Amino acid sequence: MKSVVITGPGTTEVLEVEQPTAGPSDVLVKMKACGICGSDHMYTTYGGIPPRQGATPLGHEPAGEVVEVGSEVTGAKVGDHVVINVMATVDGLLGSGGAQGGFSDVIVLKDARAGVQFRVIPDEIPWEVAALNEPMAVARHATNRTGSKPGDKIVVFGAGPIGLGAVLGFKARGAGHVVVVDIVPNRLEKALLIGADAVINSADEDVFARLVELHGTAAPVVGVRGERPDSDVYLDAAGAPAVIATATSAAKQGATLGIVAVHKKPVEIDFGALLTTELTVVLSMGYPTEIFEVTDDIIANWRKCELIISDRIPFDRVQEALALAATPGAAEKVVVTFP
Repeated sequence: MKSVVITGPGTTEVLEVEQPTAGPSDVLVKMKACGICGSDHMYTTYGGIPPRQGATPLGHEPAGEVVEVGSEVTGAKVGDHVVINVMATVDGLLGSGGAQGGFSDVIVLKDARAGVQFRVIPDEIPWEVAALNEPMAVARHATNRTGSKPGDKIVVFGAGPIGLGAVLGFKARGAGHVVVVDIVPNRLEKALLIGADAVINSADEDVFARLVELHGTAAPVVGVRGERPDSDVYLDAAGAPAVIATATSAAKQGATLGIVAVHKKPVEIDFGALLTTELTVVLSMGYPTEIFEVTDDIIANWRKCELIISDRIPFDRVQEALALAATPGAAEKVVVTFP
């Protein structure tokens, strides 16, 4: 079968590899869609993921169809549509340093257990939407980490897939008002369609002033200088230093700043100026419990989730898809589809 593998720094190849087989406790899944994550480009740039330098199968946002079920497996049958917990694959993280990757014709889930390695979804959910399950779990974990409460006023920086997923996540947690900040007009349009209450184009608007207009002014607190927007939670899904500067300068006393974006360089923060705000900073990585928590929301709101996808490219053009996704500003969410 064919599989996309990192073969050196900056290089991926579609190789012919041996197709896996299913044992009594395993499930064999034919890939139907797999999304491209920014980390795929990062892994490729580095030449792999230590200790698997130069031999890393790619693809960790998969959805597929069950084609074989081991005799000891319950909760799955041939023909089932499934989403996969790539952090629970027993032969290493699927597509992130493990033995297999989602950009392959077929994968095997070893020691497969329903609700742990996979979950069955309704047949009517489009494959490319099902492939959003993994990034939506990343976004949901980020919203959960902030501890947002019903009625909270939220600011999401970055209207990429994770930021848009966070909008859905905050709304699911009962947010009272969600503002999305970005510099790309069509991304902001998507944010509104998905459910954001307002958007701010930080390229031509004063973010601080607009937040005061949208969320009001926080009550004055001794030691916190100047007026601050009455926003409760800020989420960085952009990874730009300006986001941290904006959020920390705007934060009212007791606000929370969540960071799910990857910052590739150190960011300077003036903790002296922040001390009296008692700002809570939380970071978010992966999805310890959220991978299948978001599945029900995707099933219920798949038409909104579908808006996140910008490009659908067939597997026979996977190198083109990887190049497109790695080009800044060229695409928002690229999903590779399989026949």
